[in-house]
Amino acid sequence: MSLTVWLTFFLAAWAISISPGAGAVAAMSAGARYGFVRGYCMTFGLVLGILTQVLAVGLGLGALIATSATAFAVIKWLGVAYLLWLGVQQWRAPAVPLVQATTEATVPRIGTLVLRGWMVNAVNPKGTVFLLAVVPQFLDLAAPLAPQYLVIAATLGFTDLVVMAVYTALAARVLRALQTPRQIRWINRVFGSLFIAAGALLASFRRGA
Repeated sequence: MSLTVWLTFFLAAWAISISPGAGAVAAMSAGARYGFVRGYCMTFGLVLGILTQVLAVGLGLGALIATSATAFAVIKWLGVAYLLWLGVQQWRAPAVPLVQATTEATVPRIGTLVLRGWMVNAVNPKGTVFLLAVVPQFLDLAAPLAPQYLVIAATLGFTDLVVMAVYTALAARVLRALQTPRQIRWINRVFGSLFIAAGALLASFRRGA
């Protein structure tokens, strides 16, 4: 991949990462509930989910998901169910002050947060179809593809690490200032509704979209 092509993709990667979606909601939710340090662990899962998507596209699995109605439906509804589950869990979360919540045994382990983040991005056929539409435009088919996919994966991973750090820090700094039970309940319901909305949007997504 030439420097010119990579710089173009680098700019596109920023736009992809900054655009609001389920990943941004997950990052902000984690930052608000667990603070920046613990909440940022969710981002590593989100990035692993992106790398999983790039690997699937590189191996040809992405094309199968995009063209097979059955494979597409299975992945899509798994993603929908997971986002809805996150939404319900957020709605039902106790209205505990956030500083206190981070010291309790109920706070998820780092591995759990990483897994949750991975699920948000990995089980999302919309992301697969998007990558299938965008990535080929930056590939040199006359050159080895594996190194190019590695560059693409590293670029997307880097931009997401930076952007989600901003989302997480913003939520941790601003929303953690809200401490009354009523305020915490409001935060939980807002993020729960956003997860449910993301699930509804994914449910309406079609292969031809």
